[in-house]
Amino acid sequence: MDEPEEVEDFFEEEEIFLENAVHCPVCDDMTGHEILNEKSKGTGADYLVKCIDCNKVHTVHIRPPPVVEIPFVLTEGPSSSITKLEIDADEMIELEDVFKDGEKHWKINQIELKNGRQAKRAEATLIARASALRSDMVRVKITMTRGEESESDVLIVSEDKTYTAGFLIDLDGMEWRIRAIHTGRGRTLRGTVDAPDIKRMYLHEPPNPEHFEPRTPRERRQAWKEGRLGFNPNPVLPNEIIKKGVKPDHKKHKRPRR
Repeated sequence: MDEPEEVEDFFEEEEIFLENAVHCPVCDDMTGHEILNEKSKGTGADYLVKCIDCNKVHTVHIRPPPVVEIPFVLTEGPSSSITKLEIDADEMIELEDVFKDGEKHWKINQIELKNGRQAKRAEATLIARASALRSDMVRVKITMTRGEESESDVLIVSEDKTYTAGFLIDLDGMEWRIRAIHTGRGRTLRGTVDAPDIKRMYLHEPPNPEHFEPRTPRERRQAWKEGRLGFNPNPVLPNEIIKKGVKPDHKKHKRPRR
């Protein structure tokens, strides 16, 4: 079935390519132009051009926008550094923008304006400072609870990092147990979660190992059964918990019937 003529015209118009397209003062539209002459002017240039539609000859002045320097805090893992980047004054900066500095890629995660406010998007001239993370790094918010006290912090980890609820992790030489992991779907007390999917991770200080030591003969026998005290199929009470002058009797005595 043949397509309507107006649809065919639509696709033909989409394929039109305008070479050196600039605004023509006669056509009052963006049209293709032929460059007749070029003259350098400072950091820019003046072009003598001719419209390919109406043959109007006119001059186009091309001047690059002024450049502004914006301080960027670049964070990679636990370390940060400050560098100043030159950006065109009329360029729009947005959160999540990725740029290259050196051999690394960075993603903007904070923009602070000159009036002290935070912004998701702003023109370069209005920005006082910005911060960015390695684009292959993510921020994981954590809440650490010790006794009745809690404090918050942020971990900067690679995006392929995973965490498992119930496991131990080491932070600055101290062990913490991952009590729960909060994702966009709620908290989980078990399972493994990718770092980019974690909204917040809840850490508790692990109990002192002495907390798990058996205190009674019954607990000690159970510990032997579970292999926590090594293998001993016939557990014997240690000397330090046997009363002086009393020998333990492991035999069960039947009570006399009445």
